[in-house]
Amino acid sequence: MRATLRWAHSDLRTHRGEALFLVLATAGIVVSLLLATALFGYATNPWQRVFTQAHGAHVTLHTTASADADRLAGLDGVRSVAGPYPTSSLTFASQGGRASVEVRGTRDRPEVGRPILTSGHWLDPATPDGVVLESDLARALLTAPGDTLTVPGTARQFTVVGVVDSAEPRFRPGERAGLVWALPSAVPDPDGQVIGLRLADPGDTGYAVQRAVTELGAGAIGEVATWQQARADAQGDNRLLGQVLGLFGLGALVAAGFAVHGAITTRIRGHLRDISVLKAIGFTPGQVVRVFLIQHLGYALLGAVAAAALTEALGGFVPGRLGDAVGVWQGLPGHTAALFVVPVGAVLFIGATTGLAAWRAGRVPPVPVPRPAAAPAGRLSGAARRALGTRVPPALVLGWHKAFTRRQRSLGAVARLALPLLLIVVALSAWTTIDRFHSAPERIGLPAALSVRSDASLDDGEARELLESDPQVAAAHPGVEVAALVPGQTATIALRGYGTHEDPYPFALAEGRPAHGPDEAVAGQGLLDLLHVRVGDWVRMTVGDRPQILHIVGRSIEPENAGRVISTSLDTLRANDPEMRPGHYQVRLEPGADPAEVAARIAAQGRGHLDVHTVANPADGLSPLRAVVLGLVAVLALIGLVELLTAIGGTVREGERDLLALKAVGLSPRQITAVTVTATAGTALAAVLLATALGLPLAHWLIDAQGRSSGIGAGIARLPSPALLVLLGTAAVLGAAALAAVPAARAARRRLADTLSAVA
Repeated sequence: MRATLRWAHSDLRTHRGEALFLVLATAGIVVSLLLATALFGYATNPWQRVFTQAHGAHVTLHTTASADADRLAGLDGVRSVAGPYPTSSLTFASQGGRASVEVRGTRDRPEVGRPILTSGHWLDPATPDGVVLESDLARALLTAPGDTLTVPGTARQFTVVGVVDSAEPRFRPGERAGLVWALPSAVPDPDGQVIGLRLADPGDTGYAVQRAVTELGAGAIGEVATWQQARADAQGDNRLLGQVLGLFGLGALVAAGFAVHGAITTRIRGHLRDISVLKAIGFTPGQVVRVFLIQHLGYALLGAVAAAALTEALGGFVPGRLGDAVGVWQGLPGHTAALFVVPVGAVLFIGATTGLAAWRAGRVPPVPVPRPAAAPAGRLSGAARRALGTRVPPALVLGWHKAFTRRQRSLGAVARLALPLLLIVVALSAWTTIDRFHSAPERIGLPAALSVRSDASLDDGEARELLESDPQVAAAHPGVEVAALVPGQTATIALRGYGTHEDPYPFALAEGRPAHGPDEAVAGQGLLDLLHVRVGDWVRMTVGDRPQILHIVGRSIEPENAGRVISTSLDTLRANDPEMRPGHYQVRLEPGADPAEVAARIAAQGRGHLDVHTVANPADGLSPLRAVVLGLVAVLALIGLVELLTAIGGTVREGERDLLALKAVGLSPRQITAVTVTATAGTALAAVLLATALGLPLAHWLIDAQGRSSGIGAGIARLPSPALLVLLGTAAVLGAAALAAVPAARAARRRLADTLSAVA
C-alpha cells in the first residue's frame, strides 16, 4: 500500500495541472447536475404541493351564465365539483398598474380547488366589498391585504382582504385574466360561470370534457382548462433550464470520462518500462490497476464533494431563479437522496472509465518489451516528401506527419478533444438563439410590442385613431381572440383573427405561406400536434354554437398558449359571424421606441377605456440561461484543457525517440520544438473542424426539437455567426500551440545522454 501511495504521489507531482483541471471539471459537472435536479424539483413540486393541498380540480369549465352547470356533478367519473360560481370580467387598477381579472362570486371557501391563504383572511360578510386575489395577480398589482382596488371608468372600489395560492393556470398580463374571489353580492350581473370537476381518474380528463360538452351543448362552453395545462404553465421556463443543465451536465460528464480514459492510456504508454519494473519487484496486476484507479477516483471524489458542499451551502444565495430553485429544492423530501446520488453517480462513471483504461496497465508484461527501432508509421508519405521538396518548412511537414500518421491514436485524440468543443458550439448556439429572441422578436412570433384591449364605449374607428395618434406607433392591428372547441370536443384552443385582407398581420412563418384568401389560417405547432394535422389540412372547430372551418396554409411560430393557436384574418371571422367586434389590438412600434413609455402614454390618453400591456418576451424568463451557458463553457474548457495536456504529454514523450534523428538531419532545437507545436495545433485544428461540422447540425436539431416539444415549433434556432466560430477555432488552436510550446522546448534542449536513456 505504501508503494502504491508513493507512486500516486509521484505521479501527482508530475501532473499537477492536469489533476487540478480534473478536480475543477468534476466539480463543475456535479454542480450543473445538482442545479438541474433542483430546477426540476422547483418546476414541479410547488405546483404539485398547492394542487394536493387545494384538492384541485382536474377540469375547469367556463360556461355561459344561463347554462345548467349543476348537471355536471352527476357525470360518470366525477367525484366532486367546485361551484358553479357566477363570474364577471373586470379590470382592476391600483398604484402598481392595471390588470384584467375574473371575479368569482362565492361565500364559502370551496373544498375542491380550495385556495391556500398566504396572507390576510378569507371573505367576510362584514366586508361586503372585500376580495381575495391570487398571488401572481397581487404581485402584478403590487397590492397586499388592506389595499384598495378600483374599476376604471366606474365608481366601484374593492378592498383586498387576502392573497392566496391557486393551482389553476397563473395570471399573465395581456394573455390570461387573474383570479379574484368575492361575495356573490359583488357579482350582480354575471357574464358567465365557472365549475371545477374533480375526477376519480385524472387520466380521463379528455373523456370528461367530452361528456361535459355533450351534456351542456357546445354553445354553452366558453373555455376548458385542465390540470395538465396548469402544471405545464406552472413549470414554465424552469423545466427548460433544468433540461439544458442536465443535458450539458451529462454531456460534460461523458467528455470528462473520455478525457480521463485518454489521459490514463497515454500515461500507461509512457510508463510501460516503469510498470514492468513494478511487476518485476512483486506488484500484482490488481495493484497496478489500483494505482491509477485510486488516484483518479480521488480526484473525482474531491471535485464531487466540493461541488455538493458548495451547492448545499451557497446555492440558495445565487441571485435569481437558480437561487430560488435551490432554496425550494432543499426543503423537498428527495433533496438528501439527490445530494448523495448525483455526486456518487458522477464518481462511479469516472471510476468506470478509469478502470477500463487502467486494466491495460495490469496487462503489461513484467519483462519490458524492447521498443521498435522505428515507429510503425514512421515513413513519410508521398505528399510529405513532395512538400519537403517544395521547400515547405520541415517543422510543419514533420509536425503534421506526427499528428496524423498513427491513425487509431490520432483519431482517438481528435475525437476526445472534439467532444467538449462540440458541446461548446451547442452552448453558443443556445446563447445566440436567446439573443435572437431579444434582438428580433418579430422573427419568433412577436411583431407587436403592445397588447391593447378596449371596452364597449369605444368603437373600432375611435380605438384605432386613439392608438395611431401616438407618434411612435407604427401600426395598430385590430383583432379578436376567442376560445374554440377542437374536433372531438376534448379541449379548447385559441382562435385569433388579427389584421385585415388589406392590412394583414405580419405572422412569423416557419412553414407554408401567409393566410391571404378567405377561410385560410396559420397554426402553431402545439395545435398541429393536438389535432394531428399538417399544413394543407382543413380543420373544423366550434365557437359557441357556430362551426368554423379553416384551411391551414402555414405554420406560424407561436410562443403563447403552448402553440395551441390558430390565426386568421379578422375579415374571415367576420364573414362567419358579422356581429363580431374587434376589441383587441396588436400595436407595433417604431424602431427604438420604449414600449413602457408608449404604453403609459396610450393608457393616459385612453382615460380608462384602454387596457394596455407590454407583450412579454419568452426570452425574459430565460435570462438565467446566459449565466448557465457561461458556466458550462468554462467547465467544458477545463475538460478540453485536460485532453490537450494529455495530447501534449503523449506527443512530447513519443518525440523523445526521434530527437537524435531530428538533430542528426540538422534541425535546430527551435525547429524541433515547432514539430511538436505543429502536431498539437494540427490535432486541435482537426478537432475544431470536426466539432463545428457535427455541432452546428446537432445544435439546430436540439433547439428545434425543444421548440417543437414546447409548442412554439421548429424554426427558432439561430446558429453562431461565422466570426464567432472562427474566433472559437482560432482560440482553441492558438491555445493548444501555446500550451505545447514550453514542454516541447524543454524536451528539445535535453542532453544527448538523457535522450539515449529514454530511447534505450
